[in-house]
Amino acid sequence: MHQLMADIVHTADSFTKNFGNNPIYSFIENGSFDYSVESLTVVDKLLEEFSNYELDEDALYNIASMVGCYVFETARKNYGGEYLWVEKEQQPVLIAGLPDFQISIRAWDKVKGRLINGEEDNIPFYIAGYKEHIEHGKKGDFIMIV
Repeated sequence: MHQLMADIVHTADSFTKNFGNNPIYSFIENGSFDYSVESLTVVDKLLEEFSNYELDEDALYNIASMVGCYVFETARKNYGGEYLWVEKEQQPVLIAGLPDFQISIRAWDKVKGRLINGEEDNIPFYIAGYKEHIEHGKKGDFIMIV
């Protein structure tokens, strides 16, 4: 496992340990963060809770990267893909369909968007779009889901 993937997996696992069965959030039950697509509904509710707080740039980055790693791993485990680091943006992307086509997501950006913009950046809907584009990908497609 290359280092980027190891870091994302580690961060995602830390998220599940830190927030799984957290008594502060009554909607999180033990086992809620099991990397299933259904668990993204709980992630979305958690982000809704976080958005009720005044978050500075550091807090936004920390939440986006930690929760984003869980979103990435859920997408990868269910639909495939590999991670690449985008130096210019200082964040990873998950790319599926290689070498025939390329469907990419930026989970950190989407999580940050969910915190700032609310429901319009719904996480389960975003990952459903990733799945749909992979299922219908055609040779030569180059799609970044934003």
